Amino acid sequence: MSQKLAGKVAVVTGASKGIGAAIAERMAAEGAVVVVNYAASKDGAERVVAQIVRQGGKAVAVGANLTREDEIKRLFSQTVKAFDRVDILVNNAGLYEFAPLENVTPEHFHKMFDLNVLGLLLASREAVKHFGPSGGSIINISSVAATAALPDTSVYSATKAAVVAVTRALAAELGPRHIRVNSINPGMVETEGLHSTGIADSDFRKQTEAQTPLGRIGRPQDIAPAAVFLASADADWITGETLYIAGGQR
Repeated sequence: MSQKLAGKVAVVTGASKGIGAAIAERMAAEGAVVVVNYAASKDGAERVVAQIVRQGGKAVAVGANLTREDEIKRLFSQTVKAFDRVDILVNNAGLYEFAPLENVTPEHFHKMFDLNVLGLLLASREAVKHFGPSGGSIINISSVAATAALPDTSVYSATKAAVVAVTRALAAELGPRHIRVNSINPGMVETEGLHSTGIADSDFRKQTEAQTPLGRIGRPQDIAPAAVFLASADADWITGETLYIAGGQR
């Protein structure tokens, strides 16, 4: 069976768990060599690498905090040193922290914008330096929150709307260099983060499921195949697009 990403080198940020881990594993299964980036959870990243290797794939874990420019540069220099180039970047690293307006502070704002938007831009800038003449693919992970306008999410939603705007702008800017840039906007997905915030067992989850035509929240494995598609030759004429994967919820 042909593999959609055979011979490609993919960097997946924030890939020690959740959606990032699922994307890393799926891309490896489709033939890519995967750099599993993590900020703090080295053990989690190494578990993802071990899973990929068990399935016959090839991966390495590389730590880098995406809010630090020097660490972003090191992430890509280590990738190129090991594998000679980069073909795919998945900007998955991000955080969500909800707050009503009266609790919005400069710290709350910068914490999320520095990772969710600036980190994504700086990682893209470094990846582009190492894409070859045939170009590459950047996949940004945004959220339905970019347009859903939920209470208490003003700052988080703003970061994810910014990701969609950045996706369109970079697609226009980088298209002449054969670099495609697309965004995936997941709905609520069952991840470790969802459980750690208490949302997994909340009325908010039940309300979301009730408003979702397909009647359930997502799994990381629901997102990963779309990332593979957007990174593959099947999507060679797709750029600047935003794909909602949310069971019909908008």
